[in-house]
Amino acid sequence: MTIEEMKRRKRELGYSVEALSKLTGVPVGTLQKIFSGYTKNPRRETIEKLTAVLESKPYTVKNTMLHVAEPEAAYEAYTAIEREKEAIEALKERERIKQEEERILHSKKQGEFTLEDYYALPDGVRYELIDGVLFKMEAPTADHQDAAGLLYLKLMMCVMQHHMPCHPYISPIDVQLDCDDRTMVEPDVIVVCDQEKNREKHIVGAPEFAAEVLSPSTRKKDIFIKLRKYQEAGVKECWLIDPERQQVTVWLFYKDDASKGYSFDDHIPVSISDGKCEVCFHELMKQMNFNKG
Repeated sequence: MTIEEMKRRKRELGYSVEALSKLTGVPVGTLQKIFSGYTKNPRRETIEKLTAVLESKPYTVKNTMLHVAEPEAAYEAYTAIEREKEAIEALKERERIKQEEERILHSKKQGEFTLEDYYALPDGVRYELIDGVLFKMEAPTADHQDAAGLLYLKLMMCVMQHHMPCHPYISPIDVQLDCDDRTMVEPDVIVVCDQEKNREKHIVGAPEFAAEVLSPSTRKKDIFIKLRKYQEAGVKECWLIDPERQQVTVWLFYKDDASKGYSFDDHIPVSISDGKCEVCFHELMKQMNFNKG
């Protein structure tokens, strides 16, 4: 076969260079040079290997053309082709999500978005809606997850031990804080004592307790925007947890907006539990050091 005939046959069979390399045993780099025209006179042995595969009778596996001469090689080639297809589909899906996300974000001005826009956002992207403004949420760090997880675990253990009529929840969980269509937040940890607020898919109204784990990408929003929203909505107690500084600031909005700072070594009382629950983040520091490895 001539090189032009091999190119045509390769296109007919739908082979990628990687799949053809699997079938023939010819290195990918060699094939790329041949089919790009860089190598004009391939070695005779290479031509024979390519001709044997490209001229042999193909059969179809799930609409993919493979050769019967080498079943094991054919299966490997099929797998390579499927992986390539999956990668292409994944890339297309990411592009589709990006385009849909941008379409929604450019459909209105910030401050005009509603829950309809929030729910229209594609799966795979996370936002909070606060007073009509959409805030994109970045993936949490390991320290962030450890701090939120430890707090949730301690709260759940305390609630179960003392049979308290409350339930802790950990992110991701939507909270329709103002009971309107302009705000939907996602606190890191909450405690809800009025289970009528639990609508399965989200919480409607202010939880009794809310906690935010601070990170560089969320610090300003959590301290200056969400903290105020929690106060205005009627959250009784709010914790701001700072893993980097190993500090916790506790705000008691139902007690004259009193606030107090704690370190990770302190045993911090959960005010809404009437002294039944307390949390110490000291043991978390070992895990944080492990994460930094």
